[in-house]
Amino acid sequence: MSDPAAGTLPTPTGGCSAAPVLRERGQREVFCGLTGIVWLHRKMQDAFFLVVGSRTCAHLIQSAAGVMIFAEPRFATAIMEEKDLAGLTDANEELDRVVDRLLARRPDVKLLFLVGSCPSEVIKLDLSRAASRLDARYGGRTRVLNYSGSGIETTFTQGEDACLAALVPRMADEAPGAAPNLLIVGALPDVVEDQFRRLFAAMGITTVTSLPERRIDDLPAVGPNTRFLLAQPFLGDTARALEDRGAQRLEALFPFGAEGTTDWLRAAADAFGVDEVTFHKVTAPGRERAARALDAIRPQLAGKTITFLPDSQLEIPLARFLARELGMVPIEVGVPYLHRPHLARELPLLPAGTRLSEGQDVDRQLDRVRADRPDLTVCGLGLANPLEMEGLSTKWSIELVFSPVHGFDQAADLAALFARPLDRKRRLAPGDAAERAVA
Repeated sequence: MSDPAAGTLPTPTGGCSAAPVLRERGQREVFCGLTGIVWLHRKMQDAFFLVVGSRTCAHLIQSAAGVMIFAEPRFATAIMEEKDLAGLTDANEELDRVVDRLLARRPDVKLLFLVGSCPSEVIKLDLSRAASRLDARYGGRTRVLNYSGSGIETTFTQGEDACLAALVPRMADEAPGAAPNLLIVGALPDVVEDQFRRLFAAMGITTVTSLPERRIDDLPAVGPNTRFLLAQPFLGDTARALEDRGAQRLEALFPFGAEGTTDWLRAAADAFGVDEVTFHKVTAPGRERAARALDAIRPQLAGKTITFLPDSQLEIPLARFLARELGMVPIEVGVPYLHRPHLARELPLLPAGTRLSEGQDVDRQLDRVRADRPDLTVCGLGLANPLEMEGLSTKWSIELVFSPVHGFDQAADLAALFARPLDRKRRLAPGDAAERAVA
């Protein structure tokens, strides 16, 4: 196990860098990329997300977002009716009419995303051309972009990746001779992003921007002097788009737990020439707070086995955190897609012998879960209830994306998300209930 207080990574004795990967292609159980709107619309405060899809799309977003009764949401669905699908109406004229009405009602919207869905892609509605046409019409007041949130071949976190990749072409070019700058890539909760910015500022790294920014007018420039840190492991297309603009990715663990956060911050410190004394002074308090908080939770998780079914792309960094900082034993870690370059530092830190799988064949994976009987299974909502009925404790993977889990001060909150299902099972066990009744 690493020593978070030291801020260094030990040389792993095993790991999964060269481990065989079980590749599966079959039936999948995942939310579609439209789900990303739920956290993206909270982050981007002057953006609006207009899904071009069916009533099913509308029900998904409404139920996932839980709209407050006094709040006017910044997302909606342009519902495609049977006549649209049958080609009896001009879908582009209908879309223009919906957008006109929307922007007349919501003049505060500075960025409008047209979000593709399975239905709009099936009828080959060209939202890219529609966005270009509408952007020309409203370009002086509202920018219009598009991306695909279709779930035909994607998992739900790829909606954020597609959204951020669509923003990259709108980022200005760096000014000639610009000083090196740091870009945090990934939609973090504001409180977490502010924590990271304070840490970087204390190290002397003052030119720090984010993708996405909270307002479109603050979208940063990008170029060869941009160094970027990925906050999420599912941003492959966004990273590639930034690299095509000349930006350089800083290789690091993802900022989950004390160890991951320290390594993530160190990558920036090394790139910007921060000396070791300053780095230790700035990060030591956070590392120590995280270590103390995790000490309180470790007894509940140490030695417990865990299986991750492929859903969010967070599986490998989370398994590393749970194994190295909390003593859990990963049996299988499944990912929708294994992006080796972005996980190059993560894979060696997984316990040797961990079964890695890529892609999904639900029936086969459930057979392995039943055979392994892990103490905890991390999976999508569609699989959680059936497994619970079979006596297996589960954790909803989507909750790990909705919750603030990055950084030192959220390490214990992240650990607690895994401890609660086990604690609930213990409290509901018949023996424990009888003992409490006697007490």
